[in-house]
Amino acid sequence: MIETMRNIGISAHIDSGKTTLSERILFYTNKIHAIHEVRGKDGVGATMDHMELERERGITIQSAATQVTWKDQTINVIDTPGHIDFTIEVERSLRVLDGAILVLCAVGGVQSQSITVDRQLKRYHIPRIAFINKCDRTGANPFKVTEQLQEKLGLNAVLLQIPIGIGEDLNGVVDLILQQAVYFEGERGMELRYEPIPADLMAQVAQYREILLNKLADLSDEVAELFLEGADIPQELLQAEIRKGTLAEALVPVMLGSAYKNKGIQLLLDAVVHYLPNPSEVTNYALDLDDNETPIALDSDDKKPTVALGFKLEDGQYGQLTYVRIYQGTIKRGDELYNTRSRKRFKVGRLMRVHADNTEDINEAGAGDIIALFGIDCASGDTFCSNNLNYAMTSMFVPEPVISLAIKPKDKQSADKMSKALNRFTKEDPTFQTFVDPESNQTIIKGMGELHLEVYITRMQREYNCELETGMPQVAYRETISRRADFNYTHRKQTGGAGQYGRVAGYLEPCSEKDYDFVDSIKGGVIPIEFIPSCDKGFREAIKKGSLIGFPIVNIRCVINDGQYHPVDSSDIAFQTAALGAFREAYPKAKPCILEPLMKVVVDCPPEYQGAVFGSINQRRGIIVTSIEDDVITHIEAEVPLSEMFGYSTVLRSLTQGKADFTMEFEKYAKVPTNIAETLTKLYEEKHRKEKSSSAASRG
Repeated sequence: MIETMRNIGISAHIDSGKTTLSERILFYTNKIHAIHEVRGKDGVGATMDHMELERERGITIQSAATQVTWKDQTINVIDTPGHIDFTIEVERSLRVLDGAILVLCAVGGVQSQSITVDRQLKRYHIPRIAFINKCDRTGANPFKVTEQLQEKLGLNAVLLQIPIGIGEDLNGVVDLILQQAVYFEGERGMELRYEPIPADLMAQVAQYREILLNKLADLSDEVAELFLEGADIPQELLQAEIRKGTLAEALVPVMLGSAYKNKGIQLLLDAVVHYLPNPSEVTNYALDLDDNETPIALDSDDKKPTVALGFKLEDGQYGQLTYVRIYQGTIKRGDELYNTRSRKRFKVGRLMRVHADNTEDINEAGAGDIIALFGIDCASGDTFCSNNLNYAMTSMFVPEPVISLAIKPKDKQSADKMSKALNRFTKEDPTFQTFVDPESNQTIIKGMGELHLEVYITRMQREYNCELETGMPQVAYRETISRRADFNYTHRKQTGGAGQYGRVAGYLEPCSEKDYDFVDSIKGGVIPIEFIPSCDKGFREAIKKGSLIGFPIVNIRCVINDGQYHPVDSSDIAFQTAALGAFREAYPKAKPCILEPLMKVVVDCPPEYQGAVFGSINQRRGIIVTSIEDDVITHIEAEVPLSEMFGYSTVLRSLTQGKADFTMEFEKYAKVPTNIAETLTKLYEEKHRKEKSSSAASRG
């Protein structure tokens, strides 16, 4: 039954305890019978971190899915990574989920990655519950974290519990709806003991229950009426109104506990069931490809024609596993489905339920379910429909890579293995890209950060026994122009028979709104209408590579307002070449400059190391944006060029005796200082000269 199903994700900042929490959820729902820790001494590691690399590093790299049962409710759970480098794993998981648990550290509070995750949750309109974890740590303050949820994330967050004791003295929680104290006892906190509220907490409970009732009164007339009359409000009504507010994204219930100390998890699972939506309560839309991509509301009904989205691929040694969310209809073994992107039909062979890295075969799955198909050929983001439908689900947001690296196989055998590995990884991860540089003939890989590329290189070496040499990390610079420049260029070529002729006139100018804008201001047909797209093509070709350091050109507008054609010699290729020539003529006059990616860097360190961290950021051409200090931790936000951030984790560790950590994500592109621009230009010219002389030598 769809009413008893929940599809939830667990997402948060790095080290907030997502994987530890998912391990406890598996344990309390009897999916596993022993708890393993993320950096466990037993050598097993957490169930959801099933890759060897994840267990070694103690981080989540790939999202992992499983299905559990809690009080006759089926819950599909996806544990997602916290590192910004693996943000695509979070994006694609959130794309198919109906609800989420936003995990926060009771000491660190709302951190940089919490803000990014919240932005992703808002993008896909996902209702959430906040779980303040690590309430057993020194310096824990769930009340402050709840305020940060309101101030920093703009969420209408409200506590449903308050802690009994804090830090090492955490014994349990007071449930503000039941108005009872709950203690977690027995082995692994499996027994829940309900008691009257301790006398010393009565005033605090009254204060926070009143805040809860006030917030609900703002959302519900029925609660407001009873509240003003001073009448008792039934527990069922409170839960129903919290659910209504959560589903409308007007309220975020806040739960407390400590996953590591096995406190608060069962109540969190109850909250998932009470307050997060079942698939039928969320409206999902598909685009009708036969009707100008008109949005069509899908119905979570097993009897309707099937619509499903393949949101994640895993290419294993036995073939491709495609994770699928069914939005409408059912998928049975032996069914024929239609891939609306590739326009190909395929038969469903094996249908599976996934539990981390284990799978079990099933015969069918219905609307709202998350399952996996084995051995079908498709890409991430493909839509599968019944034969009579031609729908596409809206695609997920894929950020652009900001860092690249040259890799080179050591021998012929490694070259074949590297090619296989790259094919697999680029298919699985849209933010990991690869290409061969036409000038240097090097294989370049691009990704979201140093860690992202490092993980893929390690996986190539381990999973494919591929011997590799790597070059220096390369920043994804861009070029742009800083003023207007006119052009008037004639392309003329006569080589017997029909020649080529096209004249293009106009100007280039900076354009802050778009990366590239083409404006056709031709009057009187001086360039015939059929050759206008040819000019656009020529300009698009020109912006692929700037003349300063050979990187793409952005934030530029190309306007054509005059020209000339020849009735015989003008052609598509003639005007493409004319536009390319016109661009190259005007570009040096438009005062071109180099842009570099600026990263938003967030450092959390003990207050005594604040000065050292400031110094290290200033040395890297960084600008401190904010610095917030409390008793336990100093939270520093800065903007630093990516080129200066290589190897920063090692520097920060030695500066702070390993007590600080940092995260970074792409913020914006900014102009490179003149001295650095000159160095980059010289290096590019030198590289160009060497390549020219070596190609001349090889021809000679």
